[in-house]
Amino acid sequence: MAKLFLIPTPIGNLEDMTLRGIRILKEVDFILAEDTRKSGILLKHYDISTPMFSHHQHNEHKTVNSIVDRIKNGETAALITDAGTPAISDPGFLIVRACIENNIEVDCLPGATAFVPALVNSGLPNDKFVFEGFLPPKKGRKTRLEFLAGEVRTMIIYESPYKVLKTLKDLSIHLGENRQASVSREISKMHEETIRGNLADLIKHFEHHTPKGEFVLIIAGKD
Repeated sequence: MAKLFLIPTPIGNLEDMTLRGIRILKEVDFILAEDTRKSGILLKHYDISTPMFSHHQHNEHKTVNSIVDRIKNGETAALITDAGTPAISDPGFLIVRACIENNIEVDCLPGATAFVPALVNSGLPNDKFVFEGFLPPKKGRKTRLEFLAGEVRTMIIYESPYKVLKTLKDLSIHLGENRQASVSREISKMHEETIRGNLADLIKHFEHHTPKGEFVLIIAGKD
């Protein structure tokens, strides 16, 4: 039966791709990829020749209806992003919602996502947590930080290497420099690293070590 598959892809090490994910990518009629150039490396590595089309945040509003029509007409599709699980701080929500509204079956495979290993490696409580993704860059940022200052669950934040130091400083201002935290980068890659301490310690570290790679910040909740 025609359906939409969401296939998690490795966040670093290509060996983290699941056998089921590889099989489905070979079997579907077409693949939707956030960046066809980056995904092309993965498909070539696993000898996957399925037709691939671009589907990202800048075109998904325009293409979602035509994709739904193709699936309704009997084709099966797979959605992948540059790394990790689709729809987690990546495109995916719109096409999933449209498929559900059109009674199209959606099947998301389990697999790689950056925040789970970062959370487990942090040493902070992980029985209850809240995923914040990327904080607002400007509008609404201060309001969000003020709200998070009272959050009692462990917080998960994604950040780029260019803004990680600013974000740590902003968190320190609103949550206090003694708030415990953990910063993981390059998860599953050769230069994977996790730095732990309070926010003051982490700020000092990245003031002396240029941030490189993609970052996951784990912040302890309020006592």
